[in-house]
Amino acid sequence: MRGKRKKQIRAFLIRELGENKGQALFEKQAETLQALIKSETGKSKSQKKALAQTILPSIALYQALTKDASLKAQAYAYVQKYMLEVVAAKKHASTAKMEFIPGFFAIYRHAFLKIMRASDLWESAQTSDGDSFDVRIRKCLWHTACAENGCAELCRLFCDADNVTYGGLKKIGFTRTKTLGYGGNCCDFHFFRK
Repeated sequence: MRGKRKKQIRAFLIRELGENKGQALFEKQAETLQALIKSETGKSKSQKKALAQTILPSIALYQALTKDASLKAQAYAYVQKYMLEVVAAKKHASTAKMEFIPGFFAIYRHAFLKIMRASDLWESAQTSDGDSFDVRIRKCLWHTACAENGCAELCRLFCDADNVTYGGLKKIGFTRTKTLGYGGNCCDFHFFRK
C-alpha cells in the first residue's frame, strides 16, 4: 500500500475510533492487505498495481472491521464514510481544481478515453462526440475483486465514489443509470460538457 493511502486509512481509523482502537485496526488492515496482495494470482502487472494501491486497501479495511466483533455491524458504514468523505472527496477536489485549465473538457475526454482503451482494468466500449462521451463497462477489476474476496456488496461503494468524484463539477456533467456493483449488466458512464 502506498504511503499516502496508508496515512489516509490510519488517520481515518484513529479519528473515528480513537488512538488505541484505531491503531489496532490499522495494523489488522495492513496485515489483511498483505495477505490479500499475496493471494492474488493470474493478474497482469497493471491489475496487480491497481489492486494493491486502490482496491484491496478498502477491501482489507472492510475485512478487518468485520472481524472485530464490536465493529462488525458498522463495518460497511465505516468503509462508506472512508470511501466517500476521504477518497472520493479528495478526487473530486483534485478534478475541480483542474477545471480551470482552458479546454479542460476536451483534455479530460481525451485522457479518460485513452486510459479506458489502453488499460486491462476494464472491458469497455467508448463513444464520443464534441460535447459528450460515453463508456459502457462490461467487466471491471473493482467488481471482480470485491466478488473474489467475498464482499460483492462493497463494490457499490466504489460506484458511489464515482458520483462524489464527478458530481457538482462546473465543466463536466456526469450521469449513469446502472453499474455492475448495483447488479446491472454494465456501468454506463455518460459525461457531457456543461
